[in-house]
Amino acid sequence: MRARYIFAFLPLAFGMTNAQTGFSSDPLNAVFETKDTDRFWKAFDTMETSKQNPFADYIKNGSPGVKGFIEYRIINADSLYTMVKKRKEDYLKSRNVLSGINQKERRIKSIYSALKYWYPQAKFPPIYFVYGRFNTGGTFSKDGIMIGTETLQNLDGIVGLASHELIHFQQDIKGNDSLLKYILSEGSADFISEMVSGETINSQFYKYGEANSDKLYREFVTVMKKKDFTDWLYGTSKKDDRPNDLGYWMGYKISEAYFKKQPDKHKAIHDILHIQNPLLFLKESGLLDQYIREYAKKNNMKFEDFFKE
Repeated sequence: MRARYIFAFLPLAFGMTNAQTGFSSDPLNAVFETKDTDRFWKAFDTMETSKQNPFADYIKNGSPGVKGFIEYRIINADSLYTMVKKRKEDYLKSRNVLSGINQKERRIKSIYSALKYWYPQAKFPPIYFVYGRFNTGGTFSKDGIMIGTETLQNLDGIVGLASHELIHFQQDIKGNDSLLKYILSEGSADFISEMVSGETINSQFYKYGEANSDKLYREFVTVMKKKDFTDWLYGTSKKDDRPNDLGYWMGYKISEAYFKKQPDKHKAIHDILHIQNPLLFLKESGLLDQYIREYAKKNNMKFEDFFKE
């Protein structure tokens, strides 16, 4: 089972591939950076004796991973200091969580190698283990993948998390902002991550999606072009018993259907990572054709017209 971590809702950085120059093209040379965690605990241990905010140095001398965690997450040294004092015991739970990271690093690099097989152009960014304010489990920027170490109580889900963020790092998805575009980003990352990691996704929203697929397909057709993500990503309206993040499941299903229809599977992976037109990609997957035809007939429109942006 893949653990689902906390992800802050932020605009996705599509087109990140353009900023990847200089990163390793060899999966075995990918960097795992843990020095920021040492700096964090050095600051933590001086909280009671320091006359100044000890986390100022953690931020000032932090890696690009810490710098990338500032906006929306750490905010500044004072914000971090306040949170650490408030949740001191919770931070302590993760103090030794990286003790087994070397074993996980080998596993993650094997996943990187599998991605290299499927997508030879892949770049492998550094993974930075940093400390934030319990508002993000993982994210990525032009500088690499960042893991919020304070959210980890063990390393059971770190492989899946790193794999998912690695796929995001390769993506260059275009098209108008819409629910469809964002669920394709998340769901396709899960689909390719599962393929290269060999770890089956068994999260609650995948189980719910499979059990209620007909109802959800019919509903999704009516909302996919909107910018309102409620009930599909990052939160629900509580109108029924659905879990959060059903959009991951929907995007996975569309990506899976597209992949199965393509004779050239390597090209299919490239296409999934570089979706140019989300509506056309959906059409080529064929997954929702039945439901789109029903919707088009009900709204007196042609099937083909549904796919116009």
